[in-house]
This record gives sequence, C-alpha cells and structure tokens, in this order.
Amino acid sequence: MREPIVIALDGTSASGKSTNAKLVAKALGYLYVDTGAMYRSLAWHCLEKRVALDNEKAIASLCRRWKAALRNDDGHIRLYVDGYFPEKEIRTSETSAAVPTVAAVPGVRKWMKIKQRDCAQFGNLVMEGRDIGSNIFPETDFKYYLNASLDERAKRRAADGVDENLAERDKRDSQRAAAPLMIALGARVIDNSAMTAEETSTLIINEMRERLEAAG
Repeated sequence: MREPIVIALDGTSASGKSTNAKLVAKALGYLYVDTGAMYRSLAWHCLEKRVALDNEKAIASLCRRWKAALRNDDGHIRLYVDGYFPEKEIRTSETSAAVPTVAAVPGVRKWMKIKQRDCAQFGNLVMEGRDIGSNIFPETDFKYYLNASLDERAKRRAADGVDENLAERDKRDSQRAAAPLMIALGARVIDNSAMTAEETSTLIINEMRERLEAAG
C-alpha cells in the first residue's frame, strides 16, 4: 500500500498558510490539517485547568495527560479534547496570547510531533504550520514556505481585526529552541506579498498536479 502524500505548507504569521492550505486541499481532494489549532487547543486547555504559563513542567505534564484524540471532520483533521473541539474558544484573544508560550515548551513539541504524524493514518494531507517540512514530515518531497513583507502581513492582520506584533512573533518563532520556524531543506519559497490567495494556491495546485502526474 502506498504511503500517504503529505504537502507541507509552512510560513510566517499572516502569510496565508491557512487560506492556501484549505484551497489546495479542496482542489486536490486531500485532507486539511491546521497544526496551529492543535497548539491553540492545548493553550485553551491550560487556561481552563489554570496551569501557570510560566511553568514549563506543568504545561508539559498536562500535555502528556490530557485526553486528546484526532478526528476527521469532513476532510478537516482536528484534535478533540475530552470529546469536544473548542472551535470558538481557541480563537479568543486570551488563548491567542497564551499560544506562543505553550508552543515553545520542548515537551509539547515532542508530543505534538507524534500526534501530527499520526494524521497520516487518515490519508493524503495538506498540513500547515511552522515546522512541518523541517520537523514533522522532513521526508516529504512536497514542501512549500510562504512569506510576505512585514508591512503586507500587518495589513492582512489589521483587515482581520487583529492587532499583533508580527516582528516579535517572527523573532520568537525563529529563535525558540524546539523546532524553530525555518525554511525546510528543499522547500519552494513563495513570496506572496503582491499575490492573492487564489494566485498563490493556483501556483501550488498546478505544480503539485504536474509533479504527481510525472510521478505516476
């Protein structure tokens, strides 16, 4: 039986990862995985359990013990917590503020890597995040890295009604000790500062179709 195909879509904040990953997955008939939502779910769970965010051991311990399971919801692989997916809760400002701290814990990264690789049990994937091509699925031949100018990304965040220090977020993501944000070996870098989501996704979709056809 052939191994599932994994398209790794990494990049900086507000570079269009989520939008493009969904478009690519839909066009190719692949499953979509938002790894950021997994970290958000854990951050929300930490807040619910009143775990001190300055206590790495406590965060890692909770991550090892929480009852989290993967489910396929109409082509979207999600991480359920105690049988519940906190779709709205993980998008609050409080949860968003906690995510970078929780995601930087080495024990959390280790747990998430195992769980995210388990997503392949469901079939072909388009997985978006910050370390998919470099850490989660380094063996995949299909790696993309999205980026855009800081000014353009700030405009996109503002249009979504989000006030975020992207320069500081970039710094934290790229300098963390565990699985830092980086361009994976062999990844195609796409600067979409002057591109629409449709233009970016079409570029990826067309290239993937050509490569898959060539590979038989």
